[in-house]
Amino acid sequence: MLTDEFAQAALDQMAHADVLTPDCPSRAVLQHLTSRWGVLVMAVLATGTFRFAQLRRRIGGVSERMLAQTLKQLEADGLVLRTDHGEVPPHVDYTLTPLGNEAARHLVALVGWVETHMAEIGAAQQAYSRLRPTADRNGRSSV
Repeated sequence: MLTDEFAQAALDQMAHADVLTPDCPSRAVLQHLTSRWGVLVMAVLATGTFRFAQLRRRIGGVSERMLAQTLKQLEADGLVLRTDHGEVPPHVDYTLTPLGNEAARHLVALVGWVETHMAEIGAAQQAYSRLRPTADRNGRSSV
């Protein structure tokens, strides 16, 4: 359980970094890292170097467009390195940078935590659904 002191220190650090303000540039990086596809790309790349098609096969449900967009965002943030080997047909590899490796450790830990606690989370979701039967999947009331 987080202590009040720890939580306050984290909030103080966020406030100092301006992450709580609407125009803070770290918000875009957080969006790239914590988006559905960003987390999954980082988790896969934490295990090694992959070509585009390999990544797409590993990450079920991601479209080519979304994977390309996610990789470009993460590359622009300095988290992913794209290496074009200049061959025909094209041979391009993606791997994490040292900064990306550091970020991936945190994301993989979060993914592991979610997986470990899915039974509890599922039970909470079911209890919530029983209490709020009129809420749609996005939590909006249909009343």
